[in-house]
Amino acid sequence: MTDSSPDAGFSGQTQCDGPRPTPWRAFLRTETGSAAVLLAAVLAALAWANADLSSYDRFWRTHVGLSFGSRSLSLELRDWVNSGLMSVFFFVVGLEARRERDLGELRDARHIALPVFVGVSGMLVPVAIYLLINAGDGETRGWGAAMSTDTAFALGMLALLGKRLPTGLRTFILAVTVVDDFVALAVITFGYSESVAPVALLVALGILGVIVLLRHQGVRRGGWYAVLATAAWVALWESGVDPVVIGLVMGLLTFAYPAARGDLERATGLFRRFREQPTPELERSARIGLATAISPNDRLLRMYHPWSSYVIVPVFALANAGIQISGDELSQAFTSPVTLGIVCAFVVGKPIAVLSAAWLTTHFSHGRLRPPVGWGAVAAGGTIAGAGFTVSLLIAALAFDGEQLENAKIGTLTALLSSFLLTWAVSAVIGLLPKRRRTRALLGTAESIIDLAVPVDPETDKIRGPLEAPVTVVEYGDFDCPYCGRAEPVIRELLADFGDVRYVWRHLPLTDVHPGAMLGAEASEAAHDQGAFWEMHDLLLAREGTLRFAEALRLADDLGLDTERFERYLRHHKGRARIDDDVRSADLSGVSGTPTFFINGRRHHGAYDIDHLSAAVRTARQRAALAEPDS
Repeated sequence: MTDSSPDAGFSGQTQCDGPRPTPWRAFLRTETGSAAVLLAAVLAALAWANADLSSYDRFWRTHVGLSFGSRSLSLELRDWVNSGLMSVFFFVVGLEARRERDLGELRDARHIALPVFVGVSGMLVPVAIYLLINAGDGETRGWGAAMSTDTAFALGMLALLGKRLPTGLRTFILAVTVVDDFVALAVITFGYSESVAPVALLVALGILGVIVLLRHQGVRRGGWYAVLATAAWVALWESGVDPVVIGLVMGLLTFAYPAARGDLERATGLFRRFREQPTPELERSARIGLATAISPNDRLLRMYHPWSSYVIVPVFALANAGIQISGDELSQAFTSPVTLGIVCAFVVGKPIAVLSAAWLTTHFSHGRLRPPVGWGAVAAGGTIAGAGFTVSLLIAALAFDGEQLENAKIGTLTALLSSFLLTWAVSAVIGLLPKRRRTRALLGTAESIIDLAVPVDPETDKIRGPLEAPVTVVEYGDFDCPYCGRAEPVIRELLADFGDVRYVWRHLPLTDVHPGAMLGAEASEAAHDQGAFWEMHDLLLAREGTLRFAEALRLADDLGLDTERFERYLRHHKGRARIDDDVRSADLSGVSGTPTFFINGRRHHGAYDIDHLSAAVRTARQRAALAEPDS
């Protein structure tokens, strides 16, 4: 396709809920895009510190206070960033962890065990290496700075390496880093908090209890949670426990669920009432109805994740990455056990831990638990996991000061650069392998989660293409949805380009937004009764506007069908049962809009132009080929 119009990518949102970036895809794009901003902040901090270290330190040590009547809270600007703004960062981490648990890869218990084991192992082994190098030097307190992967830089590396590594590695890395961040936060809370004030800690726990109770009662007003979370943050600070844990807890308490078709239909009705009578009361009702159709997790992730990635984490880098770099300081740092411990922990410990933990899990589970990608990709994931930054610097600031803090920062930055170079080298070696071995090394043979609840049945489903094709594309469509009409030429091109793909149409008439949708579905079933489903399918998608009964009869006549039989079929709604079966299967698969595609049972997210669908089909075909025995 060479369409250069604004809609060429078919990724805009329409009233028929056309394909759009999901929160998961938006999360990945934001994380990878923010890596460039984060890198710029690191360079700016280094430039500032090397130009005038005294002004850099003086600025971030500036005290900023808040007063509450007779009480006040005064912290250095760096502390507001590290413990205040970073609470929002961990809130976003918690939101994504909860979303993955409720809707993503981690909803299957088998897919939780592996990232948990790999994540924990990927921290224990580096810590052991750090402690081994620093044994007897009195710098073992900094062990926490040698264990946590930076999500933004890790996903940024994957974005830079492009097509060298499979998309499934992003999911695996993100699941591991979520576990990583969770454990790191527990380490900060219990390992790097000074003397604890029990009364303030009990107050914080009591406030968290109230938050849990409100969530259990279904209270959705964000203002209540914001006030209570702030109060818990202050109480934790007063207790001596680092309060960033509040962010993670709040994120984990925020449920995620797909937009139900019933909620969307209800929101449509509320909007129509407002359209007919635009009063303030109906505006508020429509706004609340639209908001409640989307889970709080989705709304909060969309709201806070860009701020976290593009503002908060870069500001954190600007506040903490400033160190003076000279030949003498570098030579001194690389003789320091702190620097060497951090570098070896990340560069050596992380890859060993990730690979060995994944292999041990696969071996002792007899293959029931295995990585979602091939072992070559797992090795690349191990080197990527060596990209430590955010949490590493956060813990280093808690554990060290003075020269040792500078050494820890140099070690973290060195490990970050080494991680990228090693990942590039691993991906280059994989690229030199023969095609089949390269595919196996990247994709592996693990079974992925099947999102399509009702498998394709050649006896009842409408199928185009070879029945025994290795790749099946299922579309849930609505004959009145304009985006389904735009997808039709793409599907035709896809079937022409790939001779081993079968295409399945399933009905999902969105009658609340398309009055002619049910008539179109029934007309296609009436044509199917006379062996002309696909001919009617093509005519219905090629037309525009709401379908009328007379027009349906005219289309049947154009196809040379028995119009009397066709009309009787329509008037008696004989195709409704088949349509209802498709709608039920859509509900079971979490489909609420059209067009929605599944490729070999896995839901396709994002744009549905020829490039995106072709890439998904090629990946599915490669996975199917790996399942075949070697010739």
